[in-house]
Amino acid sequence: MHIEIEYSYEEKFIPDYEDIIRNVVETALDYEDCPYEAQVYVLLTDNAEIHQVNLEQRQIDRPTDVLSFPMAEYTHPADFSDLEEREPDAFHPESGELMLGDILISMDKVKEQAREYGHSEKRELAFLVAHSMLHLMGYDHMEEEERIVMEQKQEEILKQCGYLREVNQ
Repeated sequence: MHIEIEYSYEEKFIPDYEDIIRNVVETALDYEDCPYEAQVYVLLTDNAEIHQVNLEQRQIDRPTDVLSFPMAEYTHPADFSDLEEREPDAFHPESGELMLGDILISMDKVKEQAREYGHSEKRELAFLVAHSMLHLMGYDHMEEEERIVMEQKQEEILKQCGYLREVNQ
């Protein structure tokens, strides 16, 4: 497992952010029974940078909380059964690890949304990582049924990690 975390935000207000990210990434992969060692890149940034990427990549002219860039497409969410045959470029040529994709998180949004939803910044960061990990494994929430499935999975992953909806966690 290779998780690369880059922190380009001005302050480190969540001291154990790396542990949170690693815990949620590993739990999400286990939850979905990923049979591969995986690589994930996580960038923790600010509203200005995520706004720019959102505009360039999605043509949406505003900051967002999290962006996910999966390396593979899935026939069905988290169906790894034929991934090597269908998506050979999603595997690192030297290590053989599944290059799951990239996650960009606005730490400005982590602060804002933690206040808005009345829970800790740790829980908000964990939530955004879990949400993005599901996107990297092929889940989406464009349709109501997909949204319900994805929300249930996010909550199960967070529960397994111990990040519940409690204030000052």
